[in-house]
Amino acid sequence: MKLVSWNVNGLRACVNKGFYDYFKAADADIFCVQESKLQQDQICMEFEQEYYQYWNYALKKGYSGTAVFTRIKPLSVRYGLEEDEENEGRILTLEFDTFYLVNVYVPNARRDLSRLELRLEWEDRFRIYITQLDERKSVIICGDLNVAHQEIDIKNAKSNHGNSGFTAEERGKMTELLESGFIDTFRHLYPDRTDAYSWWSFMPKVRERNIGWRIDYFLISERLAPLLQEAAIEAHIIGSDHCPVTLAIDLVSK
Repeated sequence: MKLVSWNVNGLRACVNKGFYDYFKAADADIFCVQESKLQQDQICMEFEQEYYQYWNYALKKGYSGTAVFTRIKPLSVRYGLEEDEENEGRILTLEFDTFYLVNVYVPNARRDLSRLELRLEWEDRFRIYITQLDERKSVIICGDLNVAHQEIDIKNAKSNHGNSGFTAEERGKMTELLESGFIDTFRHLYPDRTDAYSWWSFMPKVRERNIGWRIDYFLISERLAPLLQEAAIEAHIIGSDHCPVTLAIDLVSK
């Protein structure tokens, strides 16, 4: 099974920058999108092959939002966390017969860290939610987690300590999530690989010089580790300030 996750930073804009070409070439069983920045009926996605489509829209126009395109029809779909009142369209959970898929766009703490407290509280709720799912079935989490977990995951670690996305608090929450029974698939396969990033700022020449952050992930339940085949970062794919990340896993769902 192949899965793709991509923060497109505006799906309509990304469609005009080659989204469909990549979607076709990727040939994924499940394709997840973050930051769709859409309201209902603002776009009609049509694919050559049949995909079921699920959307979680933010109430605020042009903001956040997630979507999943899947060849496999899920048993159920949940929008947001349980009793979630954020209205930011940040989570889609699809239940399949052998696993849960959670597509997530984690809140940003903002440059001035004004949302850090909210972010940390959200992380605690998310971890509880995920561990409850994991008690029932294995879980695959994908999306923009808005944190570079280790120094190896960011180009200029020293100068970014304490900045949004690289605070000790945010990195600690990522550690807590992993320690609750999950694997960072890319680091599991490539523990020492450097210069592997999934996001670059729009400042001039930053992407060309690969001054980036790895903040887009596939995490899996620890018991799925023997089924993990590949985890990749498609840094050559242009169309957003993020690039797609992919997962290949020997997992079958009807």
